Amino acid sequence: MRVLVTGGNRYIGLDLVFELARRGHEVTVVNSHEGPLPEGARRIHCDRTRPGALAAALAEHRDAFDVVFDHTAYRPADMAPLIELFRGRVAHYVFTSSQAVYRRSYVQPLREDFRRHAPDNSDPRSAYGVGKVQCEDHLLGLWRSERLPVTILRVGHTMGPRSPVATRDPALFARLEAGRPVLIPGEGFAALSLVHTLDVARLMASLIGNERVKGEAYNVSSAEVTSIVGVVHLVARAMGVSATVVEVPMEIARQQRPPLLHWGEGTNGTAILPIDKALRDIDWTPRFGIEDGFRDSYDWFVREGRGRYDFDFSRDDSLLAQLGR
Repeated sequence: MRVLVTGGNRYIGLDLVFELARRGHEVTVVNSHEGPLPEGARRIHCDRTRPGALAAALAEHRDAFDVVFDHTAYRPADMAPLIELFRGRVAHYVFTSSQAVYRRSYVQPLREDFRRHAPDNSDPRSAYGVGKVQCEDHLLGLWRSERLPVTILRVGHTMGPRSPVATRDPALFARLEAGRPVLIPGEGFAALSLVHTLDVARLMASLIGNERVKGEAYNVSSAEVTSIVGVVHLVARAMGVSATVVEVPMEIARQQRPPLLHWGEGTNGTAILPIDKALRDIDWTPRFGIEDGFRDSYDWFVREGRGRYDFDFSRDDSLLAQLGR
């Protein structure tokens, strides 16, 4: 298959590009930054945040692809050029959404039919998830009205090499390497789901040629669940060290900007993504558990990742002093 991947220069997108090439697909990446590519893959330079840039870069390629993986759309306007170019021309349009579309729920796990944010929700704290909801609604509307062959993937919290955000795995690695305490909201009992980027890439590649997944949304996560405090100790175990955890009273933790930890469950409560639907419809099972997923991420951090990030723990020190620690 001839496949187009937006982004594709790091993290999930990069893993997907290499997985697609490994499976024998012809891969093209459209993005604004150079990155490693497998042999035979090509790159089209484009900054899709510039108005008109995506349409101009891909106009002469509108009949060149069978499948589009769109990783880097956050509002319906972001998708408009791709939809305009490729509707009626591609066999599959795969959209990377997020577990952030779901509203808080007293009932767990969060199945794909659970309620999401309202598309007109104006609360800035929910802006990312609301934007993804708007994208989902637009795409599923096109599926119903004209059978645009779309699949939506609600990806959970990711772990793995090359994190684009220092506050994910790298922040924990750096704290634990330095023997620093890890500050968590409250007792850290809220549960969450995590998934390795390679497992996400493998699921994405397995969608190609699968008619059953069109018009559907899927949670994408690992088979394991842990708690906030569990993450800290599993990361420490993966690194071969022990962790010192400091519990920050919830009334203080909720005031922190940015949050104490990357995962919003710490202050918002448990969010568990079941993957029964994906396991039923897709030829895929996750290979990484949580501890070995973080071990793989840490191995990369030691080899080449440590110098890519800057860390400032002054806020930690201030909070520790406030807590008398």
